[in-house]
Amino acid sequence: MPPRPANLYSLLADIGGTNTRVALAEGTRLLPDTIRRYCNADYPGLETVLGTYLADEGNPDCAGACVAVAGPVRDGAATLTNLDWTIDLATVARAARAEKVSILNDLQAQGYALGHLPAASLRPIVEGPAPRPDATRLVIGVGTGFNCAPVYETAAGRFVPPAEAGHANLPIRTEEELELCRELETAHGFPAIEDVLSGRGLSHVYAWRARRAGAPAELSGAQIMQAAEAGQDPIATDTIRFFVRILGTVTGNLSLIHLPFGGVFLVGGVARAVTPWLGRMGYGDAMRDKGRFAGFMKNFAVTVIEDDYAALTGCAHHLANLRSIVPTARR
Repeated sequence: MPPRPANLYSLLADIGGTNTRVALAEGTRLLPDTIRRYCNADYPGLETVLGTYLADEGNPDCAGACVAVAGPVRDGAATLTNLDWTIDLATVARAARAEKVSILNDLQAQGYALGHLPAASLRPIVEGPAPRPDATRLVIGVGTGFNCAPVYETAAGRFVPPAEAGHANLPIRTEEELELCRELETAHGFPAIEDVLSGRGLSHVYAWRARRAGAPAELSGAQIMQAAEAGQDPIATDTIRFFVRILGTVTGNLSLIHLPFGGVFLVGGVARAVTPWLGRMGYGDAMRDKGRFAGFMKNFAVTVIEDDYAALTGCAHHLANLRSIVPTARR
């Protein structure tokens, strides 16, 4: 590949628990032909992934770089929740030779993408009133892990604060849910939302329900989806129904906390995979099952984002509006 012009492009990366997506952007325009996906298990760390990617793209000297990570970010450094990688600004700057660098939580990046995605990638699931342009929105991610991020429109621009919502307690209302909670606590030490609402969470629920049915078995999240679609495994179908109802309950809880009158947006591979089941298995009913606030819950529409590279778009827009940051080595 011929050399690319220096300081014209931005390097963007979205690091999940399983895969890393990398691309170049020119300003806020994501360059589709440059998008690549890497399996994290094949690499010792992000710097190796970025080095491999940049070599394949002609080793451009990038003007900026923005990395979205599935984990908490503090003081310019991130440790992934479901992957043994640690990332900091200096590492990203060195790999990209970039003068302007940012590291975000991946749900923050999804929040910065809102309003910049093609209409074809937005799939309405729960109806709601037409929002005002300045209304708060909420992104909920369900994939290898679980998290959320509110999106605020302020006089100073868009503000998307980070969170680690997947590690809060699993909501419990029924004896059946309490039984699962106790099992998760015994097996994992703490019954977190992410232990149910994630890829491995689907597996946890399936194994639990299979034991309850007297037919112990374990399947991956993908296998559970395939079995349910084939209609040959009632435990798989029951697992998805349970998952969908918990997802609805958690969506409702988060909506009451953040009041996203601009809408709720579901993202992530697992969210997209269960989308066909949401309507038929009572997601909206579970979301709005809030007693005397059931009517109020009709204020919150829900949309699934089907663009697998939305976080990269968000990184590009965040970086374009970011003041220059000169990274320094970690102390």
